[in-house]
Amino acid sequence: MRIPIIAGNWKMNRTASEAAELVRGIARSAGESRAEVVVCPPFTTIPAALAAAVGTRVRVGAQDMFWKDRGAYTGQIAPGMLKDLGVTHVIIGHSERRGRFGVAEEGFTPEVLALFGETDATVNLKTRAALANGLVPIVCCGETLAERRAGETDRVVAGHIQRGLAGLSAADAARVVIAYEPVWAIGTGEVATPEDAQEVCGALRSRLAERHGADTAGVVRILYGGSVKASNTSGILAGPDVDGALVGGASLDADEFAQICRNAAGGS
Repeated sequence: MRIPIIAGNWKMNRTASEAAELVRGIARSAGESRAEVVVCPPFTTIPAALAAAVGTRVRVGAQDMFWKDRGAYTGQIAPGMLKDLGVTHVIIGHSERRGRFGVAEEGFTPEVLALFGETDATVNLKTRAALANGLVPIVCCGETLAERRAGETDRVVAGHIQRGLAGLSAADAARVVIAYEPVWAIGTGEVATPEDAQEVCGALRSRLAERHGADTAGVVRILYGGSVKASNTSGILAGPDVDGALVGGASLDADEFAQICRNAAGGS
C-alpha cells in the first residue's frame, strides 16, 4: 500500500523564527497521522525548520534546486547543499516557475510570472540530479484553464511527466513523487472535483505503466494540488490513485495543515 504524503509549499513566506514555530505547531497537531508529512520552506529558513523538526515526524524539503553540483551559478542552490543540510524532498517544476498564464495579479503580467523559465528539459535535469543525490523529487504537472477547456488536459500533463522523467530507469521512476496541480486552481480558490482529480491521477498512473511498467506505476505516489484545504481534501484523497496533496496557502496554518494530514490517513 502506498503511504500518503502531504507536502506543504510555503512559497515566499515565513522568517526563520516563524518557520520554527510553524514546524513545532505542525508536529504537535499532526499527531500520529499515517501520512508522510513534508514542509518546504524558503531556502533561508530551512536550517531553522530542520532544527525544529528534530525528534518529530516532520520532514523538510526545498522548493527548487539547480542541477549542477557546483560552479559559477550565481543565486543557485546545488542538490548536495540541500542534502548536506538534511533536506529529504525537493519540489521541481511548480507552475509558478513554469509560468502562471492567465492568472491576474496586481502589478504582475503573465510575462513577468513566466520569468523563471522552467521547462520540461530543466525539470528532467533537476529530477535526475535530485535522484543522484538521494533526494525525493516532487515533480509537478498541470494544465491551464485554456488547455482544460480545449480538452487537452491529458496531453499536457502526460507530456510534462513523459519529458520530465525522460531517460529514467524503472527503479528511479519509482522514487519520484508526482504532483498534479492544475494551473487554473493554484491560488484562485478553484479546486478540482474529486472525480476530476481521480481521473487525471489515474490517467497519469496509466501513462507511467506504459513507459515504466505496472509494478513501477503501482508504487509511484501521485498527489493533487491547487487550493487544497482541510474542508475539501477528504473527498479528493478518497480517489484510489490520489496518494496525498501538495498544499499551498493552507500549509501556513499548523492546525489546518495537520487536519489535511489526518484526512489523508483517514483520521478525524
